[in-house]
Amino acid sequence: MGLQKRKAPFNDRTSTWQPWASCQEPVVGCNIIKTLKNHRVFLATFAAVLGNFSFGFALVYTSPVIPALEKSLTLNLRLTEETASWFGSVFSLGVAAGGFGTMFFNDYLGRKLSIMLSAVPSFIGYLFMTSAQETWMLLVGRLLTGFAGGVISASIPVYISEISHPGVRGTLGSCPQIMGVLGALFLYALALVVPWRWLAVAGQVPVLLMIVLMSFMPDSPRFLVSKGKEEKALDALVWLRGANAEYWREYEEIKDSFSEQSRPISWEEIKQPYIWKPMAITLLMRFLQQLSGITPILVYLQVIFDSTEVILEPQYDAVIVGAVRLASVAVATFLMDKVGRKILLYISACIMLASNLALGFYIHFIPLPQYSLSNSSAIMVNSSSHEGLATSWTSGLTVIPLIATIVFIIGYAIGWGPISWLLMAEILPLKARGTVSGLCVLVSWLTAFVLTNTFLLVKAKYGLEVPYFFFGAACIVKLIFTFFIPETKARSLEQIESYFRTGQKSFIFPPP
Repeated sequence: MGLQKRKAPFNDRTSTWQPWASCQEPVVGCNIIKTLKNHRVFLATFAAVLGNFSFGFALVYTSPVIPALEKSLTLNLRLTEETASWFGSVFSLGVAAGGFGTMFFNDYLGRKLSIMLSAVPSFIGYLFMTSAQETWMLLVGRLLTGFAGGVISASIPVYISEISHPGVRGTLGSCPQIMGVLGALFLYALALVVPWRWLAVAGQVPVLLMIVLMSFMPDSPRFLVSKGKEEKALDALVWLRGANAEYWREYEEIKDSFSEQSRPISWEEIKQPYIWKPMAITLLMRFLQQLSGITPILVYLQVIFDSTEVILEPQYDAVIVGAVRLASVAVATFLMDKVGRKILLYISACIMLASNLALGFYIHFIPLPQYSLSNSSAIMVNSSSHEGLATSWTSGLTVIPLIATIVFIIGYAIGWGPISWLLMAEILPLKARGTVSGLCVLVSWLTAFVLTNTFLLVKAKYGLEVPYFFFGAACIVKLIFTFFIPETKARSLEQIESYFRTGQKSFIFPPP
């Protein structure tokens, strides 16, 4: 149906005027209900977040694979400390490059096509790892899957936010993170029964399913309007909302919003406090988020458990941690608008600080069972009862690494994990959001690369406790930094922008 045929919201089947005010609910409530009944926006969201599932799967792929390849009988595939660190960290370089490139892809190719094109490097990367005969093939595979992950992480949230009805945008906006965590959990569970090559084969399945489903989904109406394709934009909106929804009003709002925000941001505007202050907060939050150690801990999770003689087999502990992470992210989704951003950031930093210090002190002070029995002559010459007592005492404490890691994951998931992305959308002016979001991905994953690349090397040279003490120190910096972040709970975007323009806290903290 062409653009000229939709000058007003008529019912397509009866060609009679449908008064929206006649609904039993308010107008907004009516449109939410009609959108929910249409279901298509949920189908489009599911098709897109399959990419996040693949990203979460690829991120932690090294966790079970590194221990397997360190013992590989094929010399060309056997990993040393140095090659293992590159195998774990080169993924982050790919993500940084992909996220930075998406600043171009999103604006010129569109959200939908960017998501679909991410399947190409992802599929090729998994093929490299599936057929790897030498370590360079593993590194190329990780780099390509990382590049795909960068495109995904910068494109899918934008696509979902632009196709969602405002009434369900918050719920749908949490789906990428939940699916990413679910993908990681699936990898941990699958690694219990599947060899490392078949894990790479399994990683291709959600990629192929995503590209098939996305080919039937519409592009973002906002992107289509920006390219002057107004008729296609209206058709996409009707498909997403349903023919009986009040799509015309939303379509006009999209056009008005684009006309106001279409001018690119200038260097003179960046110097203004309402631009550079939220930019600085957003970039620093992404930097500090990675300094908590989340990426190296997830990437080397099974290696860490191997090194700490954890109470269960490392691969089973990884599954437990993945399940806890998924549950924590789900809980955090409901806490954002009830508790507030700042209090969750404080709680999150305190929990991560405590868990990092606990694991650091455990590694530093508690002798590991195999060390006590093999290297200590006193224990070797003592009676068997003394030996059994020492083994019992140390083995009873091996639950600490698992508990500390679970607590760390909970702390990260309820605060610094999701809120750093949420605040970016809330405090950045719309015209700066595309550029700064790309910079955030770049800063975040370059930091992740440095941490993952040096983690195993620092562990081998100075001990595993050193990285954990460093991550703990970063959590103290987070506590201080949180003091300077404004609370945005229940504040309109206009109030938040007015706060940065004027510096008056009354916009954020109105008098009682």
